[in-house]
Amino acid sequence: MTLTTMLESVELTPKIGSQLKIDKAALLSGEHAQEIRALLVKRGALVVRGANLDDAELRTVARTLGDLRLGGAKRGSDGATLSEGEEGVLKVSLDDKVNPDYARFLFGNFLWHMDGTYEDVPPFATLFMPYRLSKEGGDTMFASTYAAYEDLPEDEKARLDGLRVVHTMHAALFPAKRNCTPEEFAVWSSYPQRSHPLVWHHKSGHKSLVLSTSGAWIEGMHAAESHDLLQRLMIHATQDKYTYRHKWQVGDLAMWDNTGAMHRAMPFEEGSVREFHRCTLNGEEPIMAVS
Repeated sequence: MTLTTMLESVELTPKIGSQLKIDKAALLSGEHAQEIRALLVKRGALVVRGANLDDAELRTVARTLGDLRLGGAKRGSDGATLSEGEEGVLKVSLDDKVNPDYARFLFGNFLWHMDGTYEDVPPFATLFMPYRLSKEGGDTMFASTYAAYEDLPEDEKARLDGLRVVHTMHAALFPAKRNCTPEEFAVWSSYPQRSHPLVWHHKSGHKSLVLSTSGAWIEGMHAAESHDLLQRLMIHATQDKYTYRHKWQVGDLAMWDNTGAMHRAMPFEEGSVREFHRCTLNGEEPIMAVS
């Protein structure tokens, strides 16, 4: 009989982030996959130091945790196909020679966001590993939108329930590139818009805020009031007590629950060789409002 060891973890902050104490063989075997998934949702972001996975191993681990996203789709008037990389491993780099599809959009990653706000069913989770690191900066930050919602006053929760936010590409990118050309702005504006509830009522019974820089306006609300409310909620959700900042080492594996956490890259030097390899797990439930 084979005995399965208990999964060990250490909390990195009180409200978000845990470090898994697991060796490579156990990670690849999938024996702790259900525990890891449960902890991922509970803690928002998980880190394994010294995982040292190659691309094939990264795919293997991803597939133990969910449905690995493959392929790509055409978006916007430019007809660009945004692929998920080679067999589901995307190279994340600002160098368009490394990533010709996404590089021109990735400067938006410096702002708080969740992935897939243009989709009916956003991705469940992301697995992320450094291939080359920047000389300075380049940390990744995570913010728990579960904890941020939970700590709101009850009257505020009641007010937010039922509100819907329109998410757009130009809202996501323009704040990060105010000196864009009219042609660039036109391309961003041609990408699909999507309306989502501001409060996600998950199948688990838990609730989270659906926040992202892509959130352009609240439906049916005056523009000024909408702007102020979205700004205030973003400031609330990214307080220190809801965030974890990860300082990368080569060999690290980080994963986060895209349905209950935002993330952002911190600034690094211009022209950096910084490159990460990413696996995305397909979403498992649409963003639902109160029934």
